[in-house]
Amino acid sequence: MNTKISIEMFADELFVIIDELYNSQHENIKKTAELCAEAIANGGVIQVMGSGHSIGFGMEMCNRAGTLVPINNIKMQDFVIKGKVSYEEFKDPKDHFERKPGVADKLYDLYDIKPEDIFIIISNSGINGVVIDLALHAKKMNHKVIVVTSWQHTSTEASRHPSGKKLYQIGDVVIDNCGPQGDALIATDGPEKICSISSITGAYIAQTIGTEVCETLITKGVDLPVLWSIKQENHLEHNQELLKKYEGRIG
Repeated sequence: MNTKISIEMFADELFVIIDELYNSQHENIKKTAELCAEAIANGGVIQVMGSGHSIGFGMEMCNRAGTLVPINNIKMQDFVIKGKVSYEEFKDPKDHFERKPGVADKLYDLYDIKPEDIFIIISNSGINGVVIDLALHAKKMNHKVIVVTSWQHTSTEASRHPSGKKLYQIGDVVIDNCGPQGDALIATDGPEKICSISSITGAYIAQTIGTEVCETLITKGVDLPVLWSIKQENHLEHNQELLKKYEGRIG
């Protein structure tokens, strides 16, 4: 076993990735924020969908103090919750649901999506059926699509979609999370690597998008549709009013 593995090693290597992410993707994050701010200013919602562990990206962006309200976290398990497929079909280990093509139009129809909405679709590999399908369907419906993926990973893997496309090829803006192929960062003395980082880089990207969206809305003179903390006076009234405004469109 590599005796050099340590918290300090992980921190050092992670900060290299974060620095690279900031320096190389700053402009793409700003472009994303401008498109999202424009959508919100026009009454739209940011539709966020991550497959697998990338679902955490959407959770990072919404439903907590200091986050934007007009964000809908699209979740594949809603197929089951809303009765479109059985739990057994959804969890079939021989037929991974996130790899299925031909279902994204049904996923799209589960939500009250408006023409002014924008999509952020996250997949570390960017090769699986559902995310590619959803991106293609969103483009067909004339939505802007932002893609968050790992270039190192997606550029070395074959697409699993019948079109042969990868997710990054569909995005109006593509943000590279700068993570390594396979996601795990630190080598051991064996064949394995440890310390997957896409959740950390995803949280960084999600929060920087939110920050830049707020800055852009302020410059446009738009009141920030942000959840207030319980420490803020009248936070309940403010938050309830905002949530009511987007009722049925976010979740």
